Amino acid sequence: MAKLIFAMSQSLDGYVGSVDGAPFEAPDAELFEHFVQHERSLAAGIYGRRVYELLQYWDEDRPEWSVSEREFASAWRAHPKWVASNSLESVGPNASLIRTGIEAFVRHLKSQIEGTIAVAGPELAASLTRMDLIDEYHVYVRPIVLGAGKPFFAGVRPMLRLAAMDRIGEAVRLSYALK
Repeated sequence: MAKLIFAMSQSLDGYVGSVDGAPFEAPDAELFEHFVQHERSLAAGIYGRRVYELLQYWDEDRPEWSVSEREFASAWRAHPKWVASNSLESVGPNASLIRTGIEAFVRHLKSQIEGTIAVAGPELAASLTRMDLIDEYHVYVRPIVLGAGKPFFAGVRPMLRLAAMDRIGEAVRLSYALK
């Protein structure tokens, strides 16, 4: 059975994105390499629309990319993706839309896949948390203060216990499991 992990970078004041939706600045080299390895380790991913649209950047090679960026793109492209959206008409390569029945779909997916399934997007994570489907939360606290924006926990406040913490480059990763 698969494990669902919601993992995102967060500002020191608790936000995953600014008010205008702008993403964080690029991570330092050590943190980016960690994200490359994390992406390689995934069996699949389930994305909210906004996060998926940001990550589609990795669908097509760009001549200015570094070796690490090419490795991340390769890892991103390698695993199947599902996008929870009622507004998207289509998605890119190796991706499928989930329009309805997300709870049944994710429960079935968890029972069919071995390994880790990434969950990306705070609203999607809030929905899956309410459905008791997320197994772990990985918060990458970055040295940024946004002042306002979209919070890591969008509405739902699960009961958690600290499972691990480690420093990765500029960030501290806090890993939480359900109590």
